[in-house]
Amino acid sequence: MSQPIVQKGNCLCGACRFELEGPHNWVGHCHCESCRKATASPMTTWIGHPNGAWRFVGTTPASYESSPGTTRGFCPTCGSPMFFRTTRFPDEVHFYAALLAEPDKVVPMAHYHADEKLSWLHLADRLPNL
Repeated sequence: MSQPIVQKGNCLCGACRFELEGPHNWVGHCHCESCRKATASPMTTWIGHPNGAWRFVGTTPASYESSPGTTRGFCPTCGSPMFFRTTRFPDEVHFYAALLAEPDKVVPMAHYHADEKLSWLHLADRLPNL
């Protein structure tokens, strides 16, 4: 019997680490203002991963409620953003693809909140804009 695929990720300082086991629900780029502000970047790439198939190892991330029903997690040592959880999607947690040890192993499927994309960001990947 083959072992399930496990993808590992960590924050900048390495204190907070996570493991994602098995397939992801989805992978996509988010352009919403909230994600841009949380990451200080023009967009961020998320991995939606099912509950029960991920775990934190090492230091547990700190978290705060960024809006009603939405929690964002970050490393309490270096401040790296780690995850996003919301009551709108109760069966999954969203992890930053850029934190993976091998981020090239995930492939984004779409652009989310494309209507909020910054005007100076030009996309040429032909992914659907949702």
